[in-house]
Amino acid sequence: MDHIPVLQKEVIEYLDPKPNENFIDCTIGEGGHTSAILERTKPNGKVLGIDFNLRIKNHERLVLAEDNFTNLKEIVEKTKFGKADGVLIDLGMSSWHLEESGRGFSFQKQELLDMRYSVENQLTAEKIVNFWSALEIEKILTDFGEEKFAKEIAREIITSRQINPIQNTFQLVGIIKKATPVWYQSQRINIATRTFQALRIAVNDELNNLEKVLPQSLEVLKKDGRIIVISFHSLEDRIIKNFFKQDSLKILTKKPVVASFQEIKINHRARSAKLRAAVKLCQPL
Repeated sequence: MDHIPVLQKEVIEYLDPKPNENFIDCTIGEGGHTSAILERTKPNGKVLGIDFNLRIKNHERLVLAEDNFTNLKEIVEKTKFGKADGVLIDLGMSSWHLEESGRGFSFQKQELLDMRYSVENQLTAEKIVNFWSALEIEKILTDFGEEKFAKEIAREIITSRQINPIQNTFQLVGIIKKATPVWYQSQRINIATRTFQALRIAVNDELNNLEKVLPQSLEVLKKDGRIIVISFHSLEDRIIKNFFKQDSLKILTKKPVVASFQEIKINHRARSAKLRAAVKLCQPL
């Protein structure tokens, strides 16, 4: 568990774990946040760690569940974990997905266009680009990727797939290059970033999943328990911001907390991270 996650210092500051308290990490990933929480909750504090793809070793005070965090309440009941002193939801994709999963999350490697967090999911990025209509593809690129050339990329996808099925990441990158002007290709952010992000969000139904887990996270929290959510997309942040407005929560972060310049230099993925935190005042009605 030596992976340094995004906004580590800030997560610990807002969660404020104390000895013998229990926490839930809804997206345990490589276990970086959990490792820091376990350190501060000695000797008897526990962490319930949830992930689609568990890749960390067990620990005597760690309860692991390989599952979708949308089943949070059910997982808590099944594991008899009980109410938590804090819940953490880090919506960032782990480095494992990009570097080791082989599922086509990265546009820098030639891999099949899969993009599923869970292999039980029937929808893949390949199915979207080969079978969805131009309008449907344009809509996800616009809504989930905020891609200004969504219409042109969607049109080029349709043209290309009539010649050959689009099966791997490099084919898709070539299509994006063909569809966008040369000046756009020399921008700071890679031209494929937004399209790949949009496809990943669509494949994994990420925004709906977030809307499902937020109310459950309140239900499994003790009174005065803390909820922290780290988002990487403006649509995610909007959902969290609106959810935090309810009377049963006291907001701790008037504005979202962002990564320092130093952290972004070390980990460029931190540049779009936004952390929001709140305290549960009472049970929601």
